[in-house]
Amino acid sequence: MLWILTQNKQSLMNVKDVSVKGKHIVGFVENSLLDQWNKIMGKYESNERALEVLTEIFAKIDKSDGAAVTFTMPER
Repeated sequence: MLWILTQNKQSLMNVKDVSVKGKHIVGFVENSLLDQWNKIMGKYESNERALEVLTEIFAKIDKSDGAAVTFTMPER
């Protein structure tokens, strides 16, 4: 289980998938029969920085030994 506090600190999301789309990091939250629910969790100055943040998320998951992982999206 991955819990992410969004960059603007307005949402705490339980995400199933995290991806980079340009300068944005997007979390996949839910899939219904007719629609998918994705939310932008952070926006960065470049695609390279967004990829760095994604790598930070992976490192946090990799180091975890529990069932739940928490991550706070960096401001920059």
